[in-house]
Amino acid sequence: MEKSVATLGKGAASTAWNFAGDRLAAGSVDGVLSIFDSSGPASSSFSCTSSTKVHEASILKIIWVPPEFGDAVACICEDGSFSLWEELADDTLHAQWKLAQRFKGTSIKVLDLQFRVSASSLKMAAAFSNGYVKIYEVTNPLELKDWQLKAEFQNVLDSVSLSGKVSCKSASLCWNPSTGQAEGSCFIMGFRSDSPQLNSAKVWEFDQLHQRWLPVAELALPEDKGDPVLGVAWAPNIGRPYELIAVATQRGIAIWHLGLTAELDGRLSTERVALLSAHEGEVWQLEWDMSGMTLASSGSDGAVKLWQANLNGIWKGQATFLPTS
Repeated sequence: MEKSVATLGKGAASTAWNFAGDRLAAGSVDGVLSIFDSSGPASSSFSCTSSTKVHEASILKIIWVPPEFGDAVACICEDGSFSLWEELADDTLHAQWKLAQRFKGTSIKVLDLQFRVSASSLKMAAAFSNGYVKIYEVTNPLELKDWQLKAEFQNVLDSVSLSGKVSCKSASLCWNPSTGQAEGSCFIMGFRSDSPQLNSAKVWEFDQLHQRWLPVAELALPEDKGDPVLGVAWAPNIGRPYELIAVATQRGIAIWHLGLTAELDGRLSTERVALLSAHEGEVWQLEWDMSGMTLASSGSDGAVKLWQANLNGIWKGQATFLPTS
């Protein structure tokens, strides 16, 4: 039996669930950030506990900061800017949200960003409309207001960046979520752009010896390398001898195996093990469960689908949830 757990305003344009704190954040077209909390310990309903005007432009995407660094969110806005907001507890029943840092918008817009907890700090990767990614690191783990730019590069395999004007409509970025990784860690990124070299999903890893980011894998078949990427998701690894990554393009959702050990040329081995005909229309989002066994996808057809591999390694749809009228 379906049951509503929260009611959003008519202007809601984006949402993000905080699994660690069991909270929901929603962004509106008028730039208001709303936080929904549970009504009680045993309650399954959520009510709005705070509303904060964070920008004049619409909030296109919300990303929760890892819980180790408090209750905070990043808001990507329509004008290309993004900002960090953190919750300040006080003696009243209504907590206040305060601006920690604002990254001003320019003609080059931020399209996606994701956080990664490293051994000693917090990293943030942000993908921009010119095909570049910037890696930031917070300088003081106790403060979210001071960030240092650590690296900046385009999503291309060669060392020479693309010349001329580049236009990217969207970007998809995901860190390797597995624990026990090296300080540098790695992430996957793909674009939807007018430059085929930028589009294909590429895995980037930090080279500790030379202190730089290097592409170690490209998740695309030779005939698919120019296809725009609509979404990426890296599955948690709880003992597999390979990494499991999902990449969505217009062709469908590709499931990839990525090797754990670099070959002689420094690259990681790749194998596409499935291509799922997912949605009637574009794929909007991909998400793995905590075990890395089940993949959820949503698309422009309004459906949410669940995918799993059987004991023979064959990927099939397990469930489909259709929108109600």
